[in-house]
Amino acid sequence: MVAKPGYFCRVEKVYTLDTINETATLLWKWAGDAKVLAIHGPMGIGKTTLIHALCHVIHVKDVVGSPTFSIINEYVYPVDGLDKILYHIDLYRLKDEQEALQAGIEECLYSGYKCLVEWPEKASALLPPGTLHIYMELVDEQTRQLQISKN
Repeated sequence: MVAKPGYFCRVEKVYTLDTINETATLLWKWAGDAKVLAIHGPMGIGKTTLIHALCHVIHVKDVVGSPTFSIINEYVYPVDGLDKILYHIDLYRLKDEQEALQAGIEECLYSGYKCLVEWPEKASALLPPGTLHIYMELVDEQTRQLQISKN
């Protein structure tokens, strides 16, 4: 797989539903200090399923659901005995960056809390430096390939 233009390819990972939690654990490790994980991919590829796994492995206390209509879901997860906030943002319904600004997306992205963003291309100029980009591709019905890069 070739790195997307403007990005340095860090790593690629192939996974199935049987290994998705292991993959999610590795993604958090690879993310390092990145606060924003931007998840790219076509409709139906499993972006929300991957986000469920990302939330599961850090023990999110809330029910994880797709924020397609609410745009932003806020979850809580424990870190060293303290509750931390995680934003799950779905930009699918937005037309442009102006709508993203009106929805308060920028406040979440620059809050210092972790953010998982579906359809980040809808507001790419708002993504902060250091965003981890995860590009999902279909290998077959059961398998996905990820290309992970940081800007």
